[in-house]
Amino acid sequence: MKKFAVAGAAIALMSLAACGEQPAAETNEVSNELVVNELDAAANAADNAANAMDNLANVTNNTANVAE
Repeated sequence: MKKFAVAGAAIALMSLAACGEQPAAETNEVSNELVVNELDAAANAADNAANAMDNLANVTNNTANVAE
């Protein structure tokens, strides 16, 4: 859903630029906030993936220890 919001903000900014008008400060702030939120979400997803890999390594190690 956030991707649609980012795309909508980008479209609004491009349409204003095409008309030769300066975008409102609020529009810029909303667009910037959406981009930051997307970057935060991507960082959280990367952290979650790293945690999942750590968990998998722990399970593998525990299985190997049980097998001994």
